[in-house]
Amino acid sequence: MSNLEDNFSIRTMDAKPLTWWRTRRSKIDMEPSYQRRGRLWSQTDKAYLIDSILNGFDIPKLYMADFTVGENSKLNKNKLTYAIIDGKQRFEAIFDFFDNAVVLNDDFIYKADPMLRLGGLSYKDLVANHYEVAEIFDTFNLTIMGVHATTEAPINELFVRLNRNKPLTGAEIRNAMSGPAPHVIRSIRDHDFFTSNIAFSFTRGADLNAAAKLLRFEFIGRPVDTKKKVLDDFVLSLEGQDQKDLLELAARRVNDNLDTMSEIFLPRDKLLSSGGLLPVYYWFCREQDDSSHHLIREFLVQFEEERKFNRASFSDTNTNKPGTINQDYVAFDNFNRSTNDLNSHIGRFEILRKLFAEWLAKSAKKPTRKIFRRTFI
Repeated sequence: MSNLEDNFSIRTMDAKPLTWWRTRRSKIDMEPSYQRRGRLWSQTDKAYLIDSILNGFDIPKLYMADFTVGENSKLNKNKLTYAIIDGKQRFEAIFDFFDNAVVLNDDFIYKADPMLRLGGLSYKDLVANHYEVAEIFDTFNLTIMGVHATTEAPINELFVRLNRNKPLTGAEIRNAMSGPAPHVIRSIRDHDFFTSNIAFSFTRGADLNAAAKLLRFEFIGRPVDTKKKVLDDFVLSLEGQDQKDLLELAARRVNDNLDTMSEIFLPRDKLLSSGGLLPVYYWFCREQDDSSHHLIREFLVQFEEERKFNRASFSDTNTNKPGTINQDYVAFDNFNRSTNDLNSHIGRFEILRKLFAEWLAKSAKKPTRKIFRRTFI
């Protein structure tokens, strides 16, 4: 047993075979707040773990919050018996093999009998035709450390410590930090705008990273630097009730603006396929008058098309003549190379604001413009 503080302890849990854990799969919380997203392993990676189990190699121990004692703990948010701390990908690989969603790699060699051809077989195949091999998998005992705690902070710290030698992203580490900020960031990430409108991938905490940037914008009240260290320091600095109140106020402003952006952008909008542009679009939408919200997307579509054409023209020496290159688009592209810099955020925002004002002025002179003046619902 290891004691890091009075309310925190780690003990080796009684050994149980994989079939025991299979029947209790529904009792394991695979998505506690600090946990990184699952399904990161490839099929080959998962099959390699099964290979190791069948061939008797050691599997690194797993860590689980154990609520068999104290099931009513405030940490047990989903009212389940266990919550995974470290080993999520391993459990997913094991359960996927049980479900026949993973098969043994084609080059699999069963060391106890190398002449046995098992490559490409599923768990169901092993049970039907090679039960002695399936039984090795069924009866394999994982070494699982049961973690008992009365507060979330030591569990979060344990998660970060266990993953220090793994390629955790800044967002995944911040998500396991103490204080009120990680919870607030997760609440922003859960907004319909992220789940419905965003088109970029959320693997490795990209959604949490974007949410943290928007929160910092609103907390400071203007576009700011959003490099990893700055966001880390921001999350760690938010302690005390006064800071918590300001944080929650900033989060309400973020959610209000995301409500507006949900009406401006389409589901899985192609304009939102880059996490680096989201903070700029966010502040741009925030600073526009309500009366122009319904025109923002039309402008941005045209802006992106013209920026793409301008980039192609700039690289074509035959068309690179005075008057053929728009320097605003060139500057925007240059700013876009360092998406987390303060100057990049401000520079891109100012270009969008300037060009949108010019676009509105030109549009106002067109008599047909009024037929497009509608509000998205």
